[in-house]
Amino acid sequence: MTQTQPLSPRAFEQALRDKGAYYHIHHPYHIAMHNGQATREQIQGWVANRFYYQTSIPLKDAAIMANCPHPDVRRKWVQRILDHDGHGGGDGGIEAWLRLGEAVGLKREALLSDDMVLPGVRFAVDAYVNFARRANWQEAACSSLTELFAPQIHQARLDTWPGHYQWIEAEGYDYFRSRLSQANRDVEHGLQLALEYCDSVEKQQRMLEILQFKLDILWSMLDAMSMAYELKRPPYHTVTTGSAWHKTRLV
Repeated sequence: MTQTQPLSPRAFEQALRDKGAYYHIHHPYHIAMHNGQATREQIQGWVANRFYYQTSIPLKDAAIMANCPHPDVRRKWVQRILDHDGHGGGDGGIEAWLRLGEAVGLKREALLSDDMVLPGVRFAVDAYVNFARRANWQEAACSSLTELFAPQIHQARLDTWPGHYQWIEAEGYDYFRSRLSQANRDVEHGLQLALEYCDSVEKQQRMLEILQFKLDILWSMLDAMSMAYELKRPPYHTVTTGSAWHKTRLV
């Protein structure tokens, strides 16, 4: 049935939360990591490719702020950049992810070089950053609402990985611990923006589609990793055993 009236704030929030059924926690690659069935290569590949996403988050958030004319919103939103880049002499999430990389046996230089980033992952992440640059700031901000489902995924890693992957050094889990509180704070702000902005049927339907777009990005990243590290079919596997794909940020 065609929706003729906007959903109430409570109903719209529930519609957003219902999108959690498509969160990448349900991807077979992630299920294998959760269940202790991932190989060392698969864990390392996930950490290396996900690092490209981590380093792109501040770029995405800076693009949102660049398009936002409201100082009160920018004052709150800038905290997301500080969380990742660090501030006041303190380390941020990017540094914590580098420590995770070292904890799973990767060299810091390898992560920073982006040499291990698969093209499918790069294309998906770049699409997210470019959307944030082009969209109006409210839509770009609310694309971050996959944070609604993030605390669950971070807690699950803290609960299961130390037992399943005893070869991972303990200090590597600092990122997941820090995001438990940060993600809840970000959800509160992002959800408030969404409920205030989406006051029509058209806006609500578009926002649900935008949230699905973000879920598609996260799922597509794991699809690329499944091909490379599970099925052993990385790009160009039929013509070379090397990693022939481009390895620099071009956009």
